[in-house]
Amino acid sequence: MDVWVSFLSIYLVWCLFAALSFIRKKSKTTLSNLPPGPPPLPVVGNLLSLGSQPHRSLAGLSRTYGPIIKLQLGCVTTIVVSSPAIAREILQTHDAVFSDRTIPNSVTALRQDELGLPWIPVSPLWRNLRKVCNLHIFSHKKLESNQHIRHEKVQELVGYIKRSLSTGDAVDIGEAAFKTVVNLLSKTMLSEDLANPSGSAKDFKDLVWRVMVEAGKPNIADYFPALKKIDPQGSRRRMTVYFTKIFELFDSLIEKRLRQRATVGSIRKNDVLDTLLDAREDKSEDVHVDIFLIKHFLLDLFVAGTDTTSSTLEWALSELIHSPEKLSKAQAELDRVIGKGKPIEESEIARLPYLQAIIKETFRLHPPVPLSLPRKSGVETKIGGFTVPKGAQVFVNVWAIGRDPSIWKDPEVFMPERFLGSEIDVKGQDFELAPFGAGRRICPGLPLALRILHWMLGSLINSFNWELEGGVKPEDLSMEEKFGITLQRAQPLRVIPKPV
Repeated sequence: MDVWVSFLSIYLVWCLFAALSFIRKKSKTTLSNLPPGPPPLPVVGNLLSLGSQPHRSLAGLSRTYGPIIKLQLGCVTTIVVSSPAIAREILQTHDAVFSDRTIPNSVTALRQDELGLPWIPVSPLWRNLRKVCNLHIFSHKKLESNQHIRHEKVQELVGYIKRSLSTGDAVDIGEAAFKTVVNLLSKTMLSEDLANPSGSAKDFKDLVWRVMVEAGKPNIADYFPALKKIDPQGSRRRMTVYFTKIFELFDSLIEKRLRQRATVGSIRKNDVLDTLLDAREDKSEDVHVDIFLIKHFLLDLFVAGTDTTSSTLEWALSELIHSPEKLSKAQAELDRVIGKGKPIEESEIARLPYLQAIIKETFRLHPPVPLSLPRKSGVETKIGGFTVPKGAQVFVNVWAIGRDPSIWKDPEVFMPERFLGSEIDVKGQDFELAPFGAGRRICPGLPLALRILHWMLGSLINSFNWELEGGVKPEDLSMEEKFGITLQRAQPLRVIPKPV
């Protein structure tokens, strides 16, 4: 409600100048051949068309106006792309032109826009941070050497479910998966678990979700630049609080490590934190690394890696429970290849094509980021036969592409079989299924996410059967979603494990 009150207040003030603005715009030379789109209202433009589920609203507009549309969101010209062919033009053919971001005002909190990997422009700093990701976290060599950590965390997840099995308690799958991923990342990067048995995983999960919501929801200050300093919805102020709480956690871990490194004879961890602290001490580097930058880097990895992975697992298991015949088919494959109830090894995932198809189908129906993070047109460019103006904000509606009936048969139906024998993959070359993005801005955590998602889901369905809490029937399971930067279930998946 506060959003719409703010909209109306601003609308009344700005309407006083609407006539003059209209005259000024008419007097300027306008670009020709812009993409089609709905006619804008004075001042607010098409803002009221976004609704509470922008990915769905924009998909509806694309069905009316075509696969590339233009919206006027306040003062911001916005292009929305909803087809694989045009997404390829943006993310691959003209990747360099669209490599920079438009920055949400909320993300300027604590200089996240200047130091956060997802937001900073392609630059020496961006290249250095990507280098750390590609060499020290997500390279094939590093992933292989850290396989024992993933094995340990998956077994801890299975052990946690077994304890619930013995007590008959329901399990919050999203929360359990989140704790697993948090500890997997923190063990890899910091050599210790962040989510301890005291229950801090839920608090951290709530904090991460608030960050995602704040960065993803419509914010008046993003559409009327004159309001950025005022921050009328308080979005930047709230984000400052969330970032500060996360940084306080990192502060204690970094200070502890610095004390260890200063101790004579201490044994190095040789993890990501040590790599970053080494870079801080190396004065020969072109880009100076300080503690504040290290905290931003850790923030990016934990926020981007935990919520997206745990919500995808929650959606995958939801779809399987909602479609018992698909769950039975997946369990039959696991029984045949692994053995019912036996632990799964990461190397065995390659022999489980139906499990792989389930993950792809989940990404199609429930992409972790339904609207790609906004890109910015560096120069005026022809895309899909239309002119995209310099400075325009550009979104790829990944959710809409995944449910396009011209691409997918029965697009609303969960059907992993569509990927059996298919060459379509999620690694940024097939734009009908690009949940991790593509081009130079592709998510660096893709290799780790795929390994842990298959391993966790396979382990959960091979080790247990599942019943919905409260005696809810599988066909009655709600599949409603809530929107942030990521797409989560509106209601957490709470299930009761049963013996296989």
